[in-house]
Amino acid sequence: MRLRIEHTTRFAYDAPVREAHAELRLRPLDAGGQRCLAFSLETEPPGPVRGYRDRHGNDVRSFECLPPHRELVVKATSEVLTPDVFGDPEAGLSPLDAFDYLAPTPYAPQDESVRAFAAPHEVPGKPLDTALALVQAVHTGLRYEKGATDVHTRADEALARGRGVCQDFAHLLLASCRTLGIPGRYVSGYVLPGGDIGDQAATHAWVDVFVTGVGWVSLDPTHGRQQSRQHVRVAVGRDYGEVPPTRGIFKGPAQETLSVEVRVAPL
Repeated sequence: MRLRIEHTTRFAYDAPVREAHAELRLRPLDAGGQRCLAFSLETEPPGPVRGYRDRHGNDVRSFECLPPHRELVVKATSEVLTPDVFGDPEAGLSPLDAFDYLAPTPYAPQDESVRAFAAPHEVPGKPLDTALALVQAVHTGLRYEKGATDVHTRADEALARGRGVCQDFAHLLLASCRTLGIPGRYVSGYVLPGGDIGDQAATHAWVDVFVTGVGWVSLDPTHGRQQSRQHVRVAVGRDYGEVPPTRGIFKGPAQETLSVEVRVAPL
């Protein structure tokens, strides 16, 4: 499927600020059968943008706005070709990746509540079957509810509340898989609303799990299914803390208000 994504972020301040520095992960990945056909990034006020690849292979852009300003706008426009079926048959993990994708993280701790949630769904000797069972357990165990959690909520906290948004579904699945010895990584991106996906927000998060002999398998616990042609992958990492679309700092006593508008449409 060919999709166009427009992602506009506005940083507004109630007083002038200066020396704003921003880091962005907004360019869709070329991975798993997905191809980013076009990508542009505009900033207002305008300024030079630099880029690099982080250790997970994500495209990272950064820029500064040094003069005083009260609003900063970032607009990313992408055209992406998504595969019908995600495929990343990696033969094995490096020792560093195996460690990173099994270890607890700030958003996906492996505490007793997570262990108790995950244990009944283990299929001994069959990690893929276990992961698929956990997808359904998370899908039915949490209720999707906007505003029930915030960007700082951990997997165990969402589990205790019994509700959350896609980020919480992904973190609970990550923590559960890792607890049972299945490496997992967080995926940030977009999803085209409609069809069997439903009408939830266009920004999205889900999980890849690594299965020996198969490679990476991409699972969406919010929708209780595997990644589809309606999903657009942007970045992967150990948890949300490594892959936020935007983050930055500035100088000044002002309060910041962040607003995001995302449009995903077929071409």
